[in-house]
Parts: sequence; structure tokens; C-alpha cells
Amino acid sequence: MFEIILGALFIMSLRIIDVSLATVRTLMIMQGRVWPSGAIGFVESAVWVIAISFVVQNLNNPWNILGYAGGFAIGNMLGIVIEKKIGLGFIQAYIVSLKKAGEIADLLRKRNFGVTKLPGEGSSGNVSILMILTLRKRQRELIKLVDHLDHTAFISINSATPSRGYMQRK
Repeated sequence: MFEIILGALFIMSLRIIDVSLATVRTLMIMQGRVWPSGAIGFVESAVWVIAISFVVQNLNNPWNILGYAGGFAIGNMLGIVIEKKIGLGFIQAYIVSLKKAGEIADLLRKRNFGVTKLPGEGSSGNVSILMILTLRKRQRELIKLVDHLDHTAFISINSATPSRGYMQRK
């Protein structure tokens, strides 16, 4: 019985590794990072082949199937956590503050965020829209700075892929 459970845990561990790698690899592909995505894909596929060979050799063992499925589920969750920690890529944030847009823009610029201030019109009249393109790993810092000056500011964040031009990479 111990060997059966150990085998299922081994399969689960392999799946956690390969699915976590797949999540990160997919994000690398979306960002056009050719060599890292290829290297991750190589390791990912090798780990997957080892995991699936263990499952296929023992299809009559339901613990292996549970280990395989459990590893897939946990690997997806872990992949997202890893991606958030390493903060791959860029985000584009739009910030609308009814009264403190200028102060927010000044503070963000002092902290080395590039800020473009655009005029806008909302239901309550004229507003300023701040547009910021920055590294994804600075997203939490950006939100914290905005909240410090105006915790009611509207913030919208999207993934972004810069095409060309200057982008400070701090």
C-alpha cells in the first residue's frame, strides 16, 4: 500500500511541476519570449512524459489517476502564484481621480512611473485620466501609491505588450 501511495504522490509531484511550467511558458509565448518559452517547453514535456508513463504502466491503480488529476489542478494554481511572484510582462493602468489626478501623477512620476495625463469627461463633468504603462511586477506598488492619495480613485488594469518606443525598466 505504501508503494501505491508513494507512486501516486510521485506522479502528482511531476504534474505539479509540468503544469506550473506550462502556465509560465504560455505567458512567455504570449509575450513573444522565444528562447525562454522553448527551454521551459523542453523541460515541461520531458517531465510530462515521465508522469504519463507511470500512469499508463499502472492504469488499474486509481490512486495514480487521482495523483495525475490532483497534480494538474495544483499545478495550475501554483503556476498562477509563480507568475504573480515573478511578474512577467507589462500592464497598462488607467486611473481616474475626481480631485487628485495631478497629485497622483506627480507622486507616480517621482517614483519613476511614466504617466500620461489625458482629458476626459465623466457623468460629473471634466476629469483627468492617467495612463501608466509599467512592469507588471510594479502593479502592487502602483496601486498602493494611488490609494495613499485617493482610495476612491477608479483604477483599471490590463495586460500590455509594448510595440516600440522608450519604456523605463526599473
